[in-house]
Order: sequence, then structure tokens, then C-alpha cells
Amino acid sequence: MKSRILYTKPSITELEVRYATDAAANGWGERCYEYIDRFERAFCEHLGAKHAIATSSCTGALHMGLAALGVGPSDEVIMADTNWIASAAPIVQLGAKPVFVDILPDSWCISPAAAEAAITLRTKAILAVHLYGNLCDMDALLAIGQRHGIPVIEDAAEAIGSQYQGRRAGSMGAFGCFSFHGTKTLTTGEGGMFVTKDAALYERVLTLSNHGRARGQTKQFWPNVVGYKYKMSNLQAAIGCGQVERIEALIARKREIMQAYRQQLAGLPGVQLNPEPPGTVIGAWMPTVVFDGASGVKREALRQAFADENVDARVFFHPLSSLPMFEDCPVNRHAWAIPGRAINLPSYHDMTVEEIARVAAVVQRLAKA
Repeated sequence: MKSRILYTKPSITELEVRYATDAAANGWGERCYEYIDRFERAFCEHLGAKHAIATSSCTGALHMGLAALGVGPSDEVIMADTNWIASAAPIVQLGAKPVFVDILPDSWCISPAAAEAAITLRTKAILAVHLYGNLCDMDALLAIGQRHGIPVIEDAAEAIGSQYQGRRAGSMGAFGCFSFHGTKTLTTGEGGMFVTKDAALYERVLTLSNHGRARGQTKQFWPNVVGYKYKMSNLQAAIGCGQVERIEALIARKREIMQAYRQQLAGLPGVQLNPEPPGTVIGAWMPTVVFDGASGVKREALRQAFADENVDARVFFHPLSSLPMFEDCPVNRHAWAIPGRAINLPSYHDMTVEEIARVAAVVQRLAKA
């Protein structure tokens, strides 16, 4: 049998092992926040952000950011129907309603026109998720937010390395959040980051992240509000420090793999890969193939073709409105149509030339069938 090709796995070197070992042996007492502080500073420097808070997950960062913006019962947050539920869950958990709108057929990210059409008096925010490392049309979304007085939030969980008109994904909205899950370009195993340029918002989230204890509070064990426990551990941050020192190389390797797929799949009829419009750079977290509707290629055939070659390909996200906890919204026609003819391709950092060719060959066979 052919060796298994995983869809993703982290790139861990002796640098991360050394830092994690030091954190495990010495990162206690007065040094218990040393790697966390260091990781936050380094990530801010990479991103060009003013403030960062390391968190236990991107979901936690999003939850606290939404709470700090005052999102609550009877509010609405507009977002693309094509997303993982982690982007919608905090909205629901705060008692608000996620309003699902359609995606653009080329980037698979939120349609600005659909987002603006969905604005009501209850709209509290627009959530821009940079799907698979592709970029939302941030100029259009930020202009909509400015016209209506609504903050635009960036879920950049999958977009480390992506840049829009010279600005890094996650640095443009009212706040941004990132994921460092083991599948991501930069990993801490589990973990995330909240980033913002707004000092007041930063302080509110910093308070929420520590059980509601404000930074200036002098009373010991005295919370000012009911907060959360979404802090990252020093051990995780130590791994993150090693990763962020290597971040440009990690991003570059992802882009090399994407380019290899582009070269091997170029010219195939009815096959689209992640777009990279002028003025953008995508971090290429998850190379994705979308077949044209006229091709007749379906999701189950895609899954089976890759399974037959012992390749761990991943299905495109189902529309959130198709899930049992939400109301169907098939009017979002692209969000409902594209997942049925799309697949995520493996892209871990140490993929070999031969492994990339094996994956590409499956797509080539399907496209020519």
C-alpha cells in the first residue's frame, strides 16, 4: 500500500523543543509569564499590531473581542455562510444571532454586497473570515462599516502570512484573532491570539481574559466584572516563540507548496485553486480545489478518489445554515453549491516533491475523466 499523505501536520524543530524544555523546567514563579509576554511582543512585531493577548484558542479570542464590543442578546453579527462553526459559536454563546450571507464565487469569502444588504438596526458587527488563507475584500468591508458605523472584525485563524494591499490579515479591523492549532502554519498545539490597535478595547479584553480582574486593580483576587479563562500557558507560548522566529520560513514553505500545485494543475479545464488577486499575498494555509459545476465532479467522488490513493484530503466547509442548529438559507447559492464540488489538498511543510505529485495526479485524473 502507498504511504499515507496527511493533510497537515506541524513543523517542529530543536528550537521549539529547547524553548519548551526551558519553560517546563524553569518557567514558573517569577518566570511564569516570560514566554507569553515574549510571544505576544514578537507576534505584534510580525503583524504590525499595537496590542496582542495570547489566548487558549482563536475561538476564545473572538468570544472576548465580541463581548468587549458589547455584542449580546438581540444583536446580530453578519458573517459568511461558508465557515467553520468556531466563527459562529461565540456569537450564539453571547446570545446574539449570526446572520449568514453568501460568499464570492472566486475567493469563497464574504460578499461585501450581501453583507451590506443584510444590515439592520440590530447589526452589531461584520465578521470577515479569511477562509483557507484567502483574503476578504477588506477595502469594501471597511467602507461599509464606516458608512453604517459598524465595526468590522477579522477572523484570521487561517490567514497567517496573508497580506492585503500591504497590510497583514488580522491587522485591519476593529480587532483580529488567530489560531495556533496543530494544523495551522504557526502552532502552539492549541492556542490563539487577540490583536487590536484600539488601546481601550485591548484593556477591556485583557480584563475579560483574566477572570475580569483589571490590570490596575490593587485588591488581590478582586474581579471588576465576570470574565473568562482563555489564557495561553507559558509552555505553549514557548513553542510559539520558536515558531514566530521561523515564521517567514514557515509561510514561504506554504507558498512554495501552493505554487507547486498551481504549476501541476495549470490548464486543467474547470478547476480553480485559491485566488491571489493583484495587491494581495496569500499565506496559502490550505490549498483548495474547486471544480466547475459543469464538470459533474461531486464531493463523495472526490473523497473516494483521494482515499483510494491513501491521501488524507479534507472536505470544504458545509454552509453553516445547513447545520441542524441553524435555519436553512439556500438563497446563499454559492455557499451551498461550492462545497459539493471542492476539496482541501494536503500541504504540510515537509511534503516531498513526489507526494505533491501524487496529490496533483488525483485532481488531474478527475478533471480529465
